[in-house]
Amino acid sequence: MVELLGLDLPTLLLLAGAGLVVAEAFAPGAHFIVLGIALLGAGLVGLALPASLGLFATTLVLAATVMILGGVAMYGYREFDFYGGKGTAQTSDSDSLRGKTGRVTERVTGTGGQVKLDEGGFNPNFQARAMDEPIPKGTQIIVVDPGGGNVLTVANYEDLDEVDEIDRELARERDRADEEPEQDLDTA
Repeated sequence: MVELLGLDLPTLLLLAGAGLVVAEAFAPGAHFIVLGIALLGAGLVGLALPASLGLFATTLVLAATVMILGGVAMYGYREFDFYGGKGTAQTSDSDSLRGKTGRVTERVTGTGGQVKLDEGGFNPNFQARAMDEPIPKGTQIIVVDPGGGNVLTVANYEDLDEVDEIDRELARERDRADEEPEQDLDTA
């Protein structure tokens, strides 16, 4: 059997796999878990193989085991979405945050606070400021102005009924004007 640092190949694979699985606990995000599971499994299979199998056959079996278990671990990681985010609608730009709803996680005032959006992407927590009155923790909010995505301007969701239809239409018109390109007056 092949030896490195006084350890045979299956034991080395087992230790490397266990090390990567432990490293995943310190740096979550599926950076090490797939390879760690593959190497850990190959090490266990290698320990179960008979010594009379031969170097070439053992190496071939261990390589195939790493490939198969790595594929299974990758499929499982993607299919079962252990780290979340797969079913969460991720935002593509700050404007897509307009109209999103969420809850206040830290009291929002005119100068600061924090909210968690219902569909805010991978990290749904955002810094926020209140449009009008301070908003207490736990209150449902709606994003009024994404502000470039760094600091959202939010309003109390229940207070939106106080805005009349004229104000809503004016806001829609402003949004449309922001989206349309400016025309050159000299060519008109």
